[in-house]
Amino acid sequence: MASSIPVADTRMAQGPALQAVLLDMDGTLVDTEGIWWAAESEVFADLGHVLDEAHREVVIGGPMARSVGHLIAATGADATLAELMLAVNIRFEKLIARGAPLMPGARRLLTELAAYGVPTALVSASHRRTIDVMLRTLGAENFAFTVAGDEVSRTKPHPEPYLTAAARLGADPAACVVVEDTLTGVASAEAAGCRVVAVPSLVPVEAAPGRTVVGSLEELSVPFLRALNARVH
Repeated sequence: MASSIPVADTRMAQGPALQAVLLDMDGTLVDTEGIWWAAESEVFADLGHVLDEAHREVVIGGPMARSVGHLIAATGADATLAELMLAVNIRFEKLIARGAPLMPGARRLLTELAAYGVPTALVSASHRRTIDVMLRTLGAENFAFTVAGDEVSRTKPHPEPYLTAAARLGADPAACVVVEDTLTGVASAEAAGCRVVAVPSLVPVEAAPGRTVVGSLEELSVPFLRALNARVH
């Protein structure tokens, strides 16, 4: 009787099943990065400072305190961080009151996540007031809850926002997919142990282990996200 020959198991090892999708807001779901820059530029112009475009890449996607702090240091503006953060937020809210467009594919993706019953949360470095304004456009019903930058002790790029969201959903971070547009957000999600889909808006994001880069939300679907998370980290 011929001896049997072992056959190598070529099946891909499976990661955890998708438990939740965690979504960034600014620049990911809503085309607001340019509006934030406009708000910052107008506030600093009121103080007599013209912001150089070179600062735009530094502040994009960052927490408000870091962004405004950088601009104060760069311009020497005679105002406190708290005063300018409030002024920028107020100016931004006035600008988005005129309407802020959703990113291509955002509405369809949110509708599909809801149709499949995938637990979904919005995790943003923006403050609660700003998020609540944007939810009028995004639809609060599309999210189990939202996490604001002023509701955590350490915001992005620290992992706390995404760890908080996963914990509130009762999900394992390794079984969550995060959709982000900036390196700051990607760093936060990866530090939390989540798999990341990067959809770069203004600043390039390179592919890396555990990170997939796509050109638009239009490339994403629930089957795509499930298959992505099934791969080994």
